[in-house]
Parts: sequence; C-alpha cells; structure tokens
Amino acid sequence: MQRKEAESMRVITGTARGRRLLTREGSETRPTPERVKEAIFSMIQFQVEGRRVLDAFAGSGQLGIETLSRGAAHADFLDNSKESVDVIHKNLEATGLAGQAAVYQTDTLLFLQRGGARYDLCFLDPPYRTGLLEQALPLCAALMNPGGVILCEHPSDEALPETAGAFVRERAHRYGKIMVTTFVHKDVSK
Repeated sequence: MQRKEAESMRVITGTARGRRLLTREGSETRPTPERVKEAIFSMIQFQVEGRRVLDAFAGSGQLGIETLSRGAAHADFLDNSKESVDVIHKNLEATGLAGQAAVYQTDTLLFLQRGGARYDLCFLDPPYRTGLLEQALPLCAALMNPGGVILCEHPSDEALPETAGAFVRERAHRYGKIMVTTFVHKDVSK
C-alpha cells in the first residue's frame, strides 16, 4: 500500500502542477492522502501566495511543496530523519522549487523552541499518537504572524485544545479516520 501512495503522490496545481513526488519506502512515514491534501488547499487557497510556510514533521515535503507551487514566498521543512530530508531535497529539485526553501534535519520540537523565523502558515502532521502534536502546537503558535493559520492533521478520535497561545481552534474537518483542524489568530481588537 505504501508503494501505491508513493506512485500517486503529485503536486495538485501551480508552477509544479502534476509533478510526481517521491516518498520514503516503508511504514515509518504516512503521506497525506491526496483527497485530504486537496481539501486542505481548498480551505487555504487564498492564504498561500507570498506567505512564509513551515512544514513541520515534513516527511516527503508534499504540503510545503504544494504551497511553493501555489506562490508561497518561502518554506522551511523540518524532519529528524536523514532519509526524509534526502527525499525532500530530491522533491524540491524535481519541482524546481529548491531556491525558495530551506530543509533542516532536526528535532522539530527543539527547532520550534529555539524560535527565530516567523511564519504565516504552518503544517503540523507528526506521527500519530505520540504526543508530539500536543507539544508542537503551542510552540508553533509562538512563531506565527498575526493572521496566520496552523493546520493540524491527526486521528479523528483525538481532540485538540480550544486554544494554542494567541490562536484559537477554528474548524475541524473529518476525512474518514483523519481529522484536519485549523487554528487562527485571535483578533483581540474585537
């Protein structure tokens, strides 16, 4: 089954539309299914162009690459696996988007704790049922620009908190056993 997903993973639209993306062999990574990826980008289609993106727990880098293909200004990719980092580099080269990206082989939680860069969009899709999402969410919120969006992919039977720093849970969409939950910046002026 992993092999079938790897063969069908592609960039949906933009400058790299239709390009096939590599993924790691084996069961250690769980690429976002194409129908879920399409739904995610329907939600944020007008919030991508010119933005700074963080693809945390990036795996193959498909979510960050999709944003770059759609006009994001820059994307940082984080993964602690050397194999995943190699795949992300290959996918960026194959799509012609490497010049707009930085790839870090690092522990995502440590990267988020160190801070520094600010982001407009963040994808959090860590290994399921590890507690990493709950730890990463408030750390990520601290690095987000006002008006930013955090998108979390998690099992549909796991609830996320109502708030994360200055971000509040906006929506949760279920796709079979997968849930995509969005967090948006609270407008304190109201």
